[in-house]
Amino acid sequence: MVDVMRLLCLFSLVAFPALAQEGIRDSDTLLNATEMNDLLAGQLIEFYDGSKSSYSADGTYGYTYTDNGPVWSGQYSLFDESRVCVDFDNGSRRCDHFVQDGARVVLVTEDGLRFPIRNRSVYQR
Repeated sequence: MVDVMRLLCLFSLVAFPALAQEGIRDSDTLLNATEMNDLLAGQLIEFYDGSKSSYSADGTYGYTYTDNGPVWSGQYSLFDESRVCVDFDNGSRRCDHFVQDGARVVLVTEDGLRFPIRNRSVYQR
């Protein structure tokens, strides 16, 4: 029975390569808390879909899908193993990862979705 399960799992990865592409990959480089701080603190992160995350130097976080859209705000904390957690003002919490994938940086959500960073710039309120 175990061999059948392994075979089915392997088949799903071969038949559906997108499933194998999710989450943190073996080729990703994980960052420590200091590297995460260098990457995110005081920065505005823009993704290819136009959404933006701001990481103020004081620990304040903001996310907006469009420039004039609503902002989901909160406080962020940085950890080893590329982890960033946000405690949102609405009471929810979320932890994701920023990994180095070759020359680019990628956000890996707690659901395993991958979003490459398009641009990183100094955050100005």
